[in-house]
Amino acid sequence: MIKNLNQQDSINFLANNYIGYLAYIYRDRPFIVPITYFFDSKDTIIGYSNKGHKTIAMHQNKQVSLEVAEIKSFTDWTSVLAHGIYEELSGIDAKSKLHEFADGIKDIILRKEERNLHFIGEFSSKINKEEIPLVFKITLDEITGKIRNH
Repeated sequence: MIKNLNQQDSINFLANNYIGYLAYIYRDRPFIVPITYFFDSKDTIIGYSNKGHKTIAMHQNKQVSLEVAEIKSFTDWTSVLAHGIYEELSGIDAKSKLHEFADGIKDIILRKEERNLHFIGEFSSKINKEEIPLVFKITLDEITGKIRNH
């Protein structure tokens, strides 16, 4: 049976995952791309990207969505959809959020997956560069979720 998740369960689900699908509009067409994200509070998602198609599109139309799912089988899955407003960060705010992003992702992976994190150095090298990647936040205004277990 498919059930709605309550708000807190949806928030917990977002907070305990780090890979999702970002949806945005570009030239009146929807696009969906996988991203690594960090949910840093009840209403904010942090991400980063190189400048390009996705960031140009989100700069033009700031309304975006993030879908996160865990699918174990056809009858055992959880899905959360979050809608919000995109905002580019700069300067010390961007650098601070990128640190928070890297620490948060590392914590989730260590807690959930119990695996070694050799790739986390990639984030550290981005943080310590003069020119950091484009860091953004999505301030969420709606979160909904569904779950199906057997």
